[in-house]
Amino acid sequence: MSTLVRFMKRTLAVGAVALAAVSLQPGTASAGTAPVVGGTRAAQGEFPFMVRLSMGCGGALYTQQIVLTAAHCVNGSGNNTSITATAGVVDLNSSSAIKVKSTKVLRAPGYNGTGKDWALIKLAKPINLPTLKIAETKAYDNGTFTVAGWGATREGGGQQRYLMKATVPFVSDADCQAAYGGDLVAGEEICAGLLDQGGVDTCQGDSGGPMFRRDNAGAWIQVGIVSWGIGCARPDYPGVYTEVSTFAAQIKSAAASM
Repeated sequence: MSTLVRFMKRTLAVGAVALAAVSLQPGTASAGTAPVVGGTRAAQGEFPFMVRLSMGCGGALYTQQIVLTAAHCVNGSGNNTSITATAGVVDLNSSSAIKVKSTKVLRAPGYNGTGKDWALIKLAKPINLPTLKIAETKAYDNGTFTVAGWGATREGGGQQRYLMKATVPFVSDADCQAAYGGDLVAGEEICAGLLDQGGVDTCQGDSGGPMFRRDNAGAWIQVGIVSWGIGCARPDYPGVYTEVSTFAAQIKSAAASM
């Protein structure tokens, strides 16, 4: 591991300015990335599986009662009733928002701040909305992806009221590894962004949200989880996402155990 700083894409408190989340990884400090930079506002119902979590992260409905998010968004595994999931709206202030408390959290086994950045949150009751299936093979780990979130729209900004969306192209492991000086965990992470020019990215407050694309049948499929990067939308520093296909079997098994 190099001395490169890992900027985790989360805010420490809802409504607060996006701040650095402290990493426990030796030799590594982490700071933030947040709402979607360079994006546009999503339409109501466009991404019905999107979830906003009260600790300042995003997520997606893996099942109607389980949210898939990032490991760095939660403190550990076990019973947890402190998280509120907001769903069903693009406007967080909408009176139509569905709000459900958590009951349990399962963080990826072996997570230590580098790689394995996924977690599941079980809700107190199901949310009757479409779910987002996950990629179980690497067949969709390429092409152009969609990202969405309520995170900052500029580096250092705060949470947004409205859901934003953007598209980002796949960046090869080799190019991403070169950008980050060897800090990419090959085989566990996937990169996307406008490598040369920047300008489009996830940012603070987007952590845990999905990166997705259409499958061969035209349905949305999740290929990544917003994890980290250097700043937001900087040239030469693409966004880094948990590679969902690598952990699909573990996620499926973990969800069944909850």
